Formats: sequence, C-alpha cells, structure tokens
Amino acid sequence: MSLFDITLISFGHFDEKCIEQISKTVRQVYGYPVVMEENLPEMNLFYNGERRQYDANKILEYLHENHLNERFRIIGLFRVDLYIPILTYIFGQAYFKGRAGVASIYRLRNEQYGMPKDDDLLLQRFIKVIIHELGHTFGLVHCHNPGCVMRTSTYVEDIDQKSTYLCNHCKPQLKL
Repeated sequence: MSLFDITLISFGHFDEKCIEQISKTVRQVYGYPVVMEENLPEMNLFYNGERRQYDANKILEYLHENHLNERFRIIGLFRVDLYIPILTYIFGQAYFKGRAGVASIYRLRNEQYGMPKDDDLLLQRFIKVIIHELGHTFGLVHCHNPGCVMRTSTYVEDIDQKSTYLCNHCKPQLKL
C-alpha cells in the first residue's frame, strides 16, 4: 500500500467481478492505484432500530477514526440501508475535501422499486455513487451538468441518467 492508493473497504461480501470493475473504473477516473480490503465491524453500532437503517454519519466517523491512518482516500462499501438525519435515505456520503466516504448498494437494486433484477445496471449505479463520493473528497461540489457523475442524485433514475465520468467543467477542478 502506498500513500497514494485509494482504498476500498468492503463491509459485506462483494463478488470479485464487482470489485475488479469498481477498481478499474476508479483508477480510470482518478488515476490512482486502488486496493481492496475487507472489514466486518459490529454493524449494530451504527443501526437505528426506529428507522431500521444505518447511520452514515456514525459509519463515516468510524472509518475516519479506525481506518484512515496513513491512507490517502478510503471508501467503505456497504450492502445496508444508509441514512443521515435530514434525509430518508442516501446512496453515499463523504467528507468534503476529506479522505473518507461511504457508498451503499442497498437502494440501487431494481428489485427495491418493483423492477426485474439487473446486475449490470446495479454495478454501474454503484460505481457512479463511489466515483461521486470520491469526487467530494477531492473537493468537487455538485455539478449542474446532467451527464456529469458529480450531478446530485436523489433517485436511482438520476444515477441512470448521468455518466460514470467527470464533465469538462469538473475534471479541471479536481484537487489531486
């Protein structure tokens, strides 16, 4: 591991094909090597029984306190339903100009919305969320370009409409 690796930490099982595609795309977009780790913390620490969801703020704090050390950037990959207090749910979150973020595949599944399972679409959505959250760690804000990966996404349809990549406005702003 070097000081300039982007570390993906899986908190739950993701198959090898999924991890390889995520790593490849993150490398293409940001130009840094990507390393993969697994972690299985006591997820009950982050669970809110009233909401039946996991608190993304607490998870981000956990990542920051327990996994940053000398790492350049980290993104925690989750299979659970995430929220922050002011929103019903989120796909991901990151510290702006920080070094840590989280992304969850939970609400990206077609089955969640009564549509047929589509693993390829699910993976593309997840990659876009990861790329988006990493963008925030590098100092990028939400973009108004509808095709830019940094466009805000409230619904999965918003994710589907945008590209996996940074637009010509955002890419030069990247603080690498």
